[in-house]
Formats: sequence, C-alpha cells, structure tokens
Amino acid sequence: MDQLLNNLSPEDVARFGETPAIRFAENLKLVQERIAAAALRSGRKPEDVRLLPVTKTVPAHILRYAFAAGIADFGENKLQEARDKRAALEDLAINWSIIGHLQTNKVKYLTRFATEFHALDSIRLAEELNRRLENENKDLDVFVQVNTSGEESKYGLHPDDLLPFIERLPDYPRLRPSGLMTLALFSSDLDKVRPCFRLLRSLRDQAAQHHSGITKLSMGMSGDFEAAIEEGADIVRVGQAIFGARPTADAYYWPGLTVSV
Repeated sequence: MDQLLNNLSPEDVARFGETPAIRFAENLKLVQERIAAAALRSGRKPEDVRLLPVTKTVPAHILRYAFAAGIADFGENKLQEARDKRAALEDLAINWSIIGHLQTNKVKYLTRFATEFHALDSIRLAEELNRRLENENKDLDVFVQVNTSGEESKYGLHPDDLLPFIERLPDYPRLRPSGLMTLALFSSDLDKVRPCFRLLRSLRDQAAQHHSGITKLSMGMSGDFEAAIEEGADIVRVGQAIFGARPTADAYYWPGLTVSV
C-alpha cells in the first residue's frame, strides 16, 4: 500500500484523497448499507441484490486502491477504456463487465476478457458476439438492454420489440441471457424514474415466459439505485457513490443525453 501511495499525483489527491483505498472502502460500506436497507424495505434479502461498481473515468493506477479496498468487479462503459485498464491491471483477479453500447467491430476485444455484457440490443450484435465466442470456445453472460424512458438519445430495444428479440436468442447458443438492463430517465424526481423500473420488471416477467434465462434486472445507478431495488433490481450499477464525482459530463458516456429534473 505504501508503494501505491507514492504513485499519487496532486491531481489524484484532489480527486480521490490522500488515502483512496480507505475512502473507497468507507464509501463501499455506506453503499452496501443503503442497498441492504432498500432491500429490507421491499421485503427482500440484502444478499439478493448485487452491487456492480462502475469504474469509468477512474484511472487504472487508482483502481489498484479499489482492488485493495475489496472491489474486484469493475463495470466499464467504453470498451477502449476497459481494454487499456485491463492491460494495466492484468496481475489482479478482476471481473470485467461491459455495460455500455458496443459497436460490432469491437466485439473481438470484448470477448477476450469480459465476463459479462449488459447492453445487448440488436440481432446483428448477437450474431457477431456468438460468432466470436464460438471461435474462442467461450460463453458470455448477457443482459438485453431496453429503452424504458422512450428517449431517442438512449440505446436499447423498444419495449414492443423485446419479445420477438428474446425468441431469437436460442439461435445464439454462446450467449447466456441473464436478464434485462435499462438506463432510466435521468431525473432527480424519483416519481418520474420509477415507471422506467416498473416497466422493465413487467417486461422481464413477460420475457421469462419465453426464455427461462431471463430472470434478473440490471437497473439503478448512484442517484436512483435505492428506488431501483424497491422496484425489483437484482443488480445495481453504482460508480460515483463509491469513487466520487467524475470530471466528465454524463453526456460523454451517453451521447445526446437530456436531463429531466
């Protein structure tokens, strides 16, 4: 740990503090406590809700402190960023999840190291993933992304297109569908956000009748994960509540983002 501390720049200290591992561990504990409380409020067991820490914009050398704090599951939006970090952290036993939109020409990079993909949203992408995975003799856990907010800026299937899409997934045996994922409306008004979560839960219930693997809901981020849990989330993707505010605007990771308040 002392060696890690010597690698901190003034910019690192300004953003993450002088002892990042301690800060991350404390924040992680608080998030886990909030997850547990939200689960109990909704009559669920805390251990039934999985936390996926989102590490986008956090530099690789800082992620060593996150690993030291007990975080081994990293979620990244941009594949190139994930690739670079993975190369820099190959000595650590990290599980990498890609949670952002993926272009088909980058599939070959994802299948080399990711254990999970949360943004499957087209047959073309399913075909390319399956082809690459077949060549590498691998399987991949995937979540089908649904656009529940109706915003044109967001990726994901239209809710009306979900069931026909689900019915085609058995054609791609290297994909292991695990559930559905959504980015809810970006709003501080949770009464406007909850309908997105409720819609995804309803769609999951319908999809499960067509594919037994569609059981989980990946929904909820730092600003709304407690509401997501109350509405049925099995996985919450939390970044800023653990690692602090990001230097980049959310629109960098979600082009065309419009924010409702």
